[in-house]
Amino acid sequence: MSNVAAAYRATEGSILDIDRDFYRRLAQEPDGRKLITSHRVPIRDGLAWEVPAGHIFRLMVTQGPQVGDLNLWNLHNPRERFWASRTRQLQRAHVSTFDRLWSTLPYLRPMATIIDDSLADYGIDDEGGRVHDLLGTRCDPYVNRLLSGEDFDFHCHSNLVRAVLPYGLDERDVHDVLNVFQCTGLNDDDQYFMKACPARKGDYLEFFAEIDLLCAMSCCPGGDLSVDLWGPEAADPLQTCHPLGVEVYAVKDDLLESWSPPAPAPYKGGHGLQRPQIDWAEIKANNANSGQ
Repeated sequence: MSNVAAAYRATEGSILDIDRDFYRRLAQEPDGRKLITSHRVPIRDGLAWEVPAGHIFRLMVTQGPQVGDLNLWNLHNPRERFWASRTRQLQRAHVSTFDRLWSTLPYLRPMATIIDDSLADYGIDDEGGRVHDLLGTRCDPYVNRLLSGEDFDFHCHSNLVRAVLPYGLDERDVHDVLNVFQCTGLNDDDQYFMKACPARKGDYLEFFAEIDLLCAMSCCPGGDLSVDLWGPEAADPLQTCHPLGVEVYAVKDDLLESWSPPAPAPYKGGHGLQRPQIDWAEIKANNANSGQ
């Protein structure tokens, strides 16, 4: 393991320097929350749901190991959405407790903070695999056609497209994902690999919504990823597919006394662009000379 310092580091008091005690209390006080909605994401399908700011949502393995692909948007402004690559830089390539999911420019603020993770102790396995992946992105029918020569309509990209249509969004709004419960890494040739999902029934990943969110998750058609999806060993992984669960909780007011939704990034500059300088006196004189 390299001991080179991370490029993006928090300074005291910055938005990266989070109050861990606050998020720890949210996770550890079961009487501080109330279940308000629960959902089931069927196999090879997607689901979209809303989470108000200041609420908790939990993604759950309800039957057997299963990978999910998560997207987030600002409920009121879908141009602000989850930015996987910047999250990877500001946090880690594989996220867990106290990591945050960040939004796109020009907003750049935490959309959700992970407050609990039943797989937090998975660490790094013997092959360099870790869970909750930001290295890769969703499977999609376009890549599948290139690799297999066949069309398949229930990849994560397509599942997410169907899920968000009722909210007025479309394929262009679906974006890079957090691969929940997915175990991945880079091999010796610096190539992306996926391993069988280590999650089991009862495992979960829990988030605190920092702003009003529209969430969508695909139940990956690859199931637990124990079967190769492409290449000479490819096979239909249907038998490895299981549904996923979602729960949304309201948080008691007294636990939120020290919290307020984060504002968008305060940068107000003009990106070096100069506004045209208007000489109103010259314009007035020219108008007078022309009789206007």
